[in-house]
Amino acid sequence: MTSNCMLRSLLMIILALFSANASNWLYLAKLSSVGSISEEETCERLKGLIQRQVQVCRRSVEVMDSVRRGAQLALDECQHQFRHRRWNCSTRDTLPVFGRVATQGTREAAFVYAISAASIAYAVTRACSSGELEKCFQWSGCSDNIAYGVAFSASFVDVRERSKRSSAGRALMNLHNNEAGRKAILRHMRVECKCHGVSGSCEVRTCWRATPSFRRVGGVLKEKFDGATEVELRAVGSGRALVPRNPQFKPHTDEDLVYLDPSLDFCERDAPSGVLGTAGRRCNRTSKAIDGCELMCCGRGFRSQEAELVERCGCKFHWCCHVRCKQCRRTVELHTCR
Repeated sequence: MTSNCMLRSLLMIILALFSANASNWLYLAKLSSVGSISEEETCERLKGLIQRQVQVCRRSVEVMDSVRRGAQLALDECQHQFRHRRWNCSTRDTLPVFGRVATQGTREAAFVYAISAASIAYAVTRACSSGELEKCFQWSGCSDNIAYGVAFSASFVDVRERSKRSSAGRALMNLHNNEAGRKAILRHMRVECKCHGVSGSCEVRTCWRATPSFRRVGGVLKEKFDGATEVELRAVGSGRALVPRNPQFKPHTDEDLVYLDPSLDFCERDAPSGVLGTAGRRCNRTSKAIDGCELMCCGRGFRSQEAELVERCGCKFHWCCHVRCKQCRRTVELHTCR
């Protein structure tokens, strides 16, 4: 019995490390630049890449600074969307960036994979549209080069899951959420137009497809996180697939996020796992939602103190062309978890 428990524990550790490696490329966000390394050495020296990602890097070394910017975009957006939750996308300066949080089959991991895949597609697309990357223009002419961005994201981000047991539950979960992240951009592309003609008339109109703001993408994925579907791996036909654990729930779509395991409560500090806990976190005394002191502080109570805020106020525009503001002070009550 003891040996079976040890074997299961070892297997869980191996699977966790496997999943962690899949998202370790987010460590690129910790670098100030990728282009500062000589082209011959860049890919081999980038921390967090698995061998197949190194190969993608070698073929497209000019894209890697966009990948770095995408990694930073993912971390920033994750922290914005989760700023009022117990787990607020806190990161570490060592691998893995999110600790063990992203190695488990939870909602949080689902969001990390989705926002990461979306961020690469977004950053590469914007680099193409701004003229930084020459070889992607053949994909869509004057419009934002979303097709190239999505294709590069799939080739770079999905490579770990596709290179191993594609029928494993975590691999299928990660691949599904990666694709859901990219769909969040594709489904919210917008059409922008510019008029040409005498005196601003619209005799000729040029239109193109443009990407949504990444804040919009993050908001869409946060909504998907809140409504994520709990799934399990089952035999379906001649293969295996993720299906809702509760048979009364309707099947998820390719735009929904899915997860396999329940989330941690994130209440107490667990440094090795990358969980900082909620002690010292700001909370809202009057809110009944997750940002409220009752839930955020996990029943431990909270401290209150007064603080003085200095804000700009009474701003006036002066011709031409600057704005002058006064400094206003006000006292506010701050609440922090015990």
